[in-house]
Amino acid sequence: FLVGTQSLKCDNQIHVLVYNEETNSLNKAVYIHSAGELWHLACSPTDRTLFSSCYNEISKAGKCEMQAAIWKLPEVPAVGDLSPPDDGLASLPRLEKVTHLDTQKYGSEVPRVLWEPTEGRKLVSLVNNNVLMWDLASAGTSATLTGCITVELKGNPKLTCAAWNPHQSCTLVAAAVDTGIKAFDLRSMQQAWQIEGAHGQLVRELDFNPNRQYFLASCGDDCLAKFWDVRNPSAPAVTLSDHSHWVWSVRYNHFHDQLVLTSSSDSRVILSRVASVSSEPFGHLVDDDEEGGDEHKEK
Repeated sequence: FLVGTQSLKCDNQIHVLVYNEETNSLNKAVYIHSAGELWHLACSPTDRTLFSSCYNEISKAGKCEMQAAIWKLPEVPAVGDLSPPDDGLASLPRLEKVTHLDTQKYGSEVPRVLWEPTEGRKLVSLVNNNVLMWDLASAGTSATLTGCITVELKGNPKLTCAAWNPHQSCTLVAAAVDTGIKAFDLRSMQQAWQIEGAHGQLVRELDFNPNRQYFLASCGDDCLAKFWDVRNPSAPAVTLSDHSHWVWSVRYNHFHDQLVLTSSSDSRVILSRVASVSSEPFGHLVDDDEEGGDEHKEK
């Protein structure tokens, strides 16, 4: 797991967390991210040393600007080699900036960078109301802009989050704009489908089911997490209302897609079982003798 810090005054840090199942312990390695406060992190699916960050930094003119870059970890230590860092920041290793994504022409807000799910040779970045496509060179040494989709709506609302569909040869990206969701075909660079009014308030996060086509999870400021069959987007297939404040994140378990995590600013992370929209709606988990159906448990 990668965790980033947020500070405009001090150097920020990337914490690489490794959970050891055998000892039930959590180990970490810490690296300096000197560019600015971190707002989003995403890892390469094929190279464990590469990741992207979206960050704020203070410009020479004194303005707070949002940027995006690809970074390389100096090394990824084995679990047994991880140890608590020294108190001094000077002793921490620094990250290598591999390439910078120049997005200033398209706007000042860069909330997301997504990696193509299978090969990691392409990137998508959200910039204001634009979806930018990038080709990544070998080892991430450079990124070439190959296309742009501009979402034009009344009031020019900004894109808040996105998810790359791992199915259908990874040709579809869904993005949230205000309370709705729009999907774009990356081959034609045109809109493929949309869900109008997906949430009553701002949509915060999206995630495609990794094992079952056509199913998308979303969450938002209306305190809800919803699961959609995009072939019939008139109403959600399942709605979870377990949180009492904004739901900031929703994620499928990549192996058991009936398990979904949601996190909220009500200070809770909830593990839910949503079997009816999973790849095994009539199956059950190992060591789970309970009856089927949608269940959820706090963790």
